[in-house]
Amino acid sequence: MSSPTPSQPSATISSDALAEAAERRTRLATPQLTAAQLAAEHERRQKFRRLIDPGITRPNAKERALSSLKTLLAISENLLREPDNPKFQQFKPTNTIIKRDLVDPKGALEFAIELGFRPEVHNFQPYYTFHPQHIEDLRTGAAVLKEHLDLENEKQERAERAKKNEKDAREAAAAKVKLAYIDDRRTKILKDELEKEQRAARALAAADRAAVQATREESEAPETSMPGSGHILGLTSTDDDAPPAYDNHRDSD
Repeated sequence: MSSPTPSQPSATISSDALAEAAERRTRLATPQLTAAQLAAEHERRQKFRRLIDPGITRPNAKERALSSLKTLLAISENLLREPDNPKFQQFKPTNTIIKRDLVDPKGALEFAIELGFRPEVHNFQPYYTFHPQHIEDLRTGAAVLKEHLDLENEKQERAERAKKNEKDAREAAAAKVKLAYIDDRRTKILKDELEKEQRAARALAAADRAAVQATREESEAPETSMPGSGHILGLTSTDDDAPPAYDNHRDSD
């Protein structure tokens, strides 16, 4: 009978080692930019920012400028998402939306050219076609466009919130004034009713006092009688009051 073979301990990798390996792979996969490259990237961003402001925002109305920036961002993001799609590699300046948002507004078409689009003619039709060697310009321009539009959205949201808060404050103040007016009216009505009831109570009390006083005066008044003892006027109370006696004989002739 053979003796049991001792089991070999399994090798374990700590979480710290895994994290360090992942970080090392990330550093290797992401090339570190040199100082010169960082400076060039910064200058490229600044150039795109200047193309937006003052290039597009100053000479155009705000709504028109924002519409142009949104169209430029849509073109850039579509091409970055599907760089091999021919539909996104070019646009026609005669297209209604392109003409409205890129051709007519000042500065918008210049921004598209800086992104890497160049004017060309195919089959006697004008196009602006993207040149792949400008892919970094496209990425930077798209990032700057998104940055600007995000800031504009935040500003607009803050303005709308401030406007709403101001409206709410006005409505609250108006409601407070209305409630105060209603309270004053209710208080005045209650006060008038109370005063009316008090006047009626005072009048009723005065009438009761007058009735009691009149009753008391009648009960306290002395009894009075006519002078005399009930004799008939013109008669005296003597014995001569008896009728005279009549003679039983007649006077002689």
